[in-house]
Amino acid sequence: MHDALYLWFLADPASPRLVGELRLMAVGKGVSLTYAPSWLVQGFALSEDLPLINIEHLPRAKAVAAGAVDDARPDRWGERVIQHIDKPKRLSLMEYLYYAGDDRFGALGVSTSSTAYLPSRNGPLPRLQDAQTLSEVVAKVNAKEPINALERQMLSAGGSFGGAKPKALIEIDGEQWVIKFFNGEPIDVPLIEHASMTLAKQAGITAAETQVLPLLGENALAVKRFDRQSGREGSQRIHCLSAGTALLAEAVQGQAPDFGYPQLAQLLRRTGVTRNGANQQDMHELFRRMVFNILIDNTDDHEKNHALLVTQPSRNGRLRLAPAFDVLPTNSGQGHQEFIVGLEGRDGTLANAMSQCVLFGLTTKTAAQEVLAVIAVVNRWRSHFKDCGVTDADLASLAQRIDGGELLAMRQSFKAVD
Repeated sequence: MHDALYLWFLADPASPRLVGELRLMAVGKGVSLTYAPSWLVQGFALSEDLPLINIEHLPRAKAVAAGAVDDARPDRWGERVIQHIDKPKRLSLMEYLYYAGDDRFGALGVSTSSTAYLPSRNGPLPRLQDAQTLSEVVAKVNAKEPINALERQMLSAGGSFGGAKPKALIEIDGEQWVIKFFNGEPIDVPLIEHASMTLAKQAGITAAETQVLPLLGENALAVKRFDRQSGREGSQRIHCLSAGTALLAEAVQGQAPDFGYPQLAQLLRRTGVTRNGANQQDMHELFRRMVFNILIDNTDDHEKNHALLVTQPSRNGRLRLAPAFDVLPTNSGQGHQEFIVGLEGRDGTLANAMSQCVLFGLTTKTAAQEVLAVIAVVNRWRSHFKDCGVTDADLASLAQRIDGGELLAMRQSFKAVD
């Protein structure tokens, strides 16, 4: 059991830097952070609610870690893998932070030592040819069946990467990819996600690179990690924040933050990269993402499904919108988004999307032009999905939402603004 651990910064994995001490809070079961003296001199604020001052930074809510540290912990699937493989005696947030290992999201790592980076070690990443075996191991974990030492090593290499659905890490041509497995859904979700992500690119959205991995009787989806970068000096890790962490950091203490597209756009206006108008570009793209998600019935667009890249953190870096991920129809027809859309809250309508377009740096006219451009792409969804290999049965199922009722009517009735 661990009541104290140490946080390290791993932008250059060959030269880890101590950030500070993590402590388990008896009240609330959260985790605090106290910066190390060396980090106070030559470090940077990991998130806006973790300023460079010599205090114990407390978590903002129960059962979470302070600020950006919370993005370093695994989500539900990762917790399940840790319970199955590592079997910690105590299931506290500290154990989950530690056993998440060395391949977690972003550039932070957790160690048992303050003098050397000593994480929970994982085995080498499985390679592309191991995808079928890895799928079978994931199925065993889902079924709570025992796995052998080799299978444990394969899964522990990346099984604690975040998310609620079964996934792991895999190496393809020397690069790290997240592999997402079919999970018994009534439609081919991995293939449909690939089709959605590639369609999003046609709508002017920077989406993470994807490829479909055919397995025995089903598909898996590989998504290239955007928080890793290879170069002449080897692999570098990029410090990242989830939108939830970034928006929570700027909320008034004691008040619930507003998790939404307009709020994230304003965060980018204030803290985004201003060089060559990059923050304006990100704000406009965020608007397109919102409209695209509405029109393809992607209602699972919560604050953890948007991320920000921290550029040049050692110079108190600015934020860039990370590539889009987890973009696909939820096929639910709920009619409302997880992220706030506009003045009508989470209502998934184009009128609501247009209601606060000025907060995205757009006039009503230019926002309408953006909407029409996305509509033109979504109108081609069926032929694009078919070209990607989606079956007629799955197309018919998706069409009940995307081409049915309100969504189709919105696409057909939307007009340009003079």
